Parts: sequence; C-alpha cells; structure tokens
Amino acid sequence: MHSEEKMTIEANGRRRFLKQLGGIGAGLTAAGAAVQAQNSASARPAGATYMGDFVAPKLDKVKVAIIGVGARGPTHLSHAAAAEGTEFVGICDLYEDACNRMKERVLKADPERHKNVKLYFGDEHAYRKMLTETKPDAVWIATPWEWHAPMAIDCMKAGAHAFVEVPLATSLEDLWKIIDTSEKTQRHCMMMENVNYGREELMFLNMCRQEVFGELLHGEAAYIHELRGQMRQYENGRGTGSWRTLHWANENGNLYPTHGLGPVAQYMNLARGDDNFRRLVSFSSPAKNHELYAQEVLGPDSKSAKLDFKGGDMSTSIIKTELGRTVMVQWDESSPRPYSRHNLIQGTRGTGAGFPARIALDYTWKNATPALRKVLDLPEDQPNKHSNYHSWIQGGGFDAFYEHFDHPLFVRMQDIAKKHGGHGGMDAIMNFRAIECLRKGEPLDQNVYEGAFWSAVTPLSRKSVAEDGMPQDFPDFTRGKWKTTQPLPVVS
Repeated sequence: MHSEEKMTIEANGRRRFLKQLGGIGAGLTAAGAAVQAQNSASARPAGATYMGDFVAPKLDKVKVAIIGVGARGPTHLSHAAAAEGTEFVGICDLYEDACNRMKERVLKADPERHKNVKLYFGDEHAYRKMLTETKPDAVWIATPWEWHAPMAIDCMKAGAHAFVEVPLATSLEDLWKIIDTSEKTQRHCMMMENVNYGREELMFLNMCRQEVFGELLHGEAAYIHELRGQMRQYENGRGTGSWRTLHWANENGNLYPTHGLGPVAQYMNLARGDDNFRRLVSFSSPAKNHELYAQEVLGPDSKSAKLDFKGGDMSTSIIKTELGRTVMVQWDESSPRPYSRHNLIQGTRGTGAGFPARIALDYTWKNATPALRKVLDLPEDQPNKHSNYHSWIQGGGFDAFYEHFDHPLFVRMQDIAKKHGGHGGMDAIMNFRAIECLRKGEPLDQNVYEGAFWSAVTPLSRKSVAEDGMPQDFPDFTRGKWKTTQPLPVVS
C-alpha cells in the first residue's frame, strides 16, 4: 500500500473516532432511554433465543477468520491456526504488510490445512467482503474498541460466532445491539476475557465452587498497568496508542474493567443463578500523569502534549449486587506503580488474593477437609485450634494449594499453555478451549451477557463520575433469565 493511501486511511479513522467521542455525552442520555425501553420488556423479541446456556451445533471443522492483526491479533491467530480442527480462511487488517506477515505464520502452522487463506486490507470495511467471500464459522476480532460492536454484529449476521477482544463494547446501546443480534442469529458472541483462564484465577474458581472461602461477601478487581509509553504510537499514527490515547484524553471513568472483574464475577456466580449486578458508584482522581509524561518524555511540542487529558488517573468504582455483596473495581493506566489486578475474593472462611498470590483461611481440624488440614497444618490433637488467618500464606505455602485445588481444566491444558503461551498461557487455554467448545457442541465458558455486564462498568462509571458519584443501575441484559442460568461448572 502506498504511503499516501495509508495516511488517508489513518486520517479517516481518526476523524470518525473523534466524532464518536464527541457524541459520547449526548449518547449517554439516548442510550439510557433505550436501555429503559428494552429493560421494561418482559419477553424477548419474537424469534430470539436466550444465549445463557446456549449450545451451538457441533462443528467438525471450524473455518476461522480474524479482523485486526496488530497488537493482540497475532496471538489469537497463532492459536487458532495451531488448534486441531480449524481451517484459516481469512485475515483482515488495514495494512497489507501485517496481513502478509500473518499469512506466513498461518501457513507455517499447517500449510495444507490453511492453504486457502485469503487476505483483505486497505479499507476499514474490507472485513465485510471477507465475511461474504470466505463464510467463516468463527471470527476473532482484535481491533480498536469503537469497532468491536459493529464488527461483532456484522459477523453474527453473516452466520459466524464472534470472539471479541475486551471490552465487548463501550456503550450500553451497543451492548444491547450485540445481545439482540446474538439472540436473533443464535450465534455466540464471547468477549475474550483471557484472565479467567489464568492458573491462579482458575484455582480460586475451583476453591469457590468447593466453598473453601465460605459464603462469598466481597471482591476486589483491578487493571493497574502503566501504559503511557503507548502514547509514542499516537505520535507516529500506528499502533494501540494511536487510538487508546484519545480515550485517555476524552473519557473519564473506568475504561478497561474486565480483566479484574471477569474472574471475580465468575467466583460469585454473577448473572448465573445466584446473584447479579445491581448498581454502581464511581469516582475518579485528578488527571495528571498522562500530561506529565507528555511534557517530560515526549516533549512540550509533541502531539500528546497538546491534548487536554480529562480522564482521571485512578478510577474507583463500587458495585453492589442483588444479594448485597460488594465488588471494588479500579483502573489506572498512567501512574508509576507495579502491575496489579487485585484478584481478591473474600468470604466467611477466609480470603484469596493476588499480586502477590496469597491466602488466609479460618479453619479448625474439626471443620476442615483432609486437604485443608494438610495445607493449613492443622493439628489433630488440638481440634479446636484455628488456623492463623492474621498472616498470609504466600510463596511455597501458597503453591501447596495447587496440589489440592488446581483447576482440572488447567491441569489438562497446561502443556498447551506452555507450548503456545500468551500472558503465561492463559491466552492459549482460552482460545483452544473456545474452539474445543465449538467442535464438541458445548456451552462457552463466557456467555454474551457476562461480557455485557462486565463491559457495562465503562459507560456506567462515566455517567456516575459525571454526576459526582451518583448511583447507576445496571440494565438486566438477560431480561430476568440470569436467575435460571447455570453457574459456570468446574469443567475438566
């Protein structure tokens, strides 16, 4: 592609993106009205199918396509190409050079199985031609956030299951559109929350299912990850920072809630029979660190230094559930501090937490299982002596829990995780597992409603911050069906 064509594509994309950002404030009111209207309906639209426990027809062979092979896309592409029972049929990106590199990678994985893969590039709507010509069964979407909803909807309407990078969408209106389309087309739309497949997160899920932490009361979730270096891509015009920087500048709320929230929500069975999201309050700190980085690192004459950063550095939200349980959700991509997702789950019998991984439990020999007696070193001759819950069990002590509570899915797929990687292997488990579910005809581990609830924190937090912390109610994306949806099982 000629440099002039690239510049035109980038300029058009930025203009469209800025126009969308400018409409966020007005769109919140319209979206709120739309949500109320749809929430008031007691029944699904005619011909719609509830997708909570949905099982799609088995696919002996999964024809796979991907849209977006810049930052996250190559990892998904590699996994889908390597997975048994797939045929890669399409690769789409704005840039021809990216498509060519990924075609080489796909053919290296299996030149015979993927020999018919086609490339689509040069136009931001080229993916539609790919859908028409290649007719994929499943499409991976790893594009800028504002494209997630329209691309997922187009994929489902074309007959494909959609696997979408996080967040699922950035507005309530788009989340409803995704849900309605999934229900009407009977196609999965899974937001690819990879953190749910981390070893620690899977073990905590297994422990929650076995009630090791007792009755669950509170969780803490976060995405604290200093990413200001991506602003260099805003200066250059290509890469994640070229569009993410504009979100930092123009939106004030939690823009990236799902990495921490996804696992905690599944520990608590939120939107799956036991409990559900009810309301949220949110506050933001002052916005300082992006501007500081732009001035000191990129220079006062840089494009980034000319932006007016409105988004607070630290966003803190508190979610109240239908049962009265609480979840704190934090987001900060600008402050100089170590990475953390918190990953804390607290119950009547103790707490599990991450960063660093640690556990504290309150048990005696009398009420502990044999496994807990062993890892907590409870003495049989002192049956009423409580374990020490005033100190964390960390390091090698924490690792001892894996022997008894490692999730069977991780145990089965740990070799795949080691071989194919991606954030310590969680990406590989997620992608191989998704393809496995399609081929076996099993429900996906994350349904479309979970992706919507977790992503809804973004528009709800923006609105709460704008209203000085006023509570915002979650829409019931399931229209009441969460009460009969099965909890995520401890799949083996």
